[in-house]
Formats: sequence, structure tokens, C-alpha cells
Amino acid sequence: MPPRDHTITLLGKPGCHLCDDARAVIEKVAAELGVAWEERDITASEDDQAAYWEMIPVTLIDGVQHDFWRVDEARLRAALSA
Repeated sequence: MPPRDHTITLLGKPGCHLCDDARAVIEKVAAELGVAWEERDITASEDDQAAYWEMIPVTLIDGVQHDFWRVDEARLRAALSA
């Protein structure tokens, strides 16, 4: 699957400095590879809070958990290019 056919989702919450760091990496990689990405505030969903509260920021690729706490640029790029 070409990278542009994937979607990255960042799960975070307002005021989260690790989320800010993750967003910067995701924005960079997504722009370079032409990948769509979105951000979801876990405080807006009880299900997201229950599943991910201790792990934010969480990165999903096509709805599947890829990373949590930190986003490794090389690892994200490799997953999107595989």
C-alpha cells in the first residue's frame, strides 16, 4: 500500500507537551509522504480515555496502534512505507 493511502491518527489531550512533540513529528512525516492525518482529543470520548489515558500520546496507523508516549520518526516512516 503506498504511504498516501494510509491515515495517521494522533490521540492526545490539551496541554500535553508529549502530544505537542508527537504532533510535530507526525506533521513532518505526513507532509513528506503525502499521508493524511488527524488528531483526536481523548477527553471527548469515554472509550478513548479508558483505553489510552495512561499512554498518550498514542499514534494509530489506519486505526491500529503504532506507538505511544513518543513518536519515533524513522519507525513511523518505515511503517508507512512498508
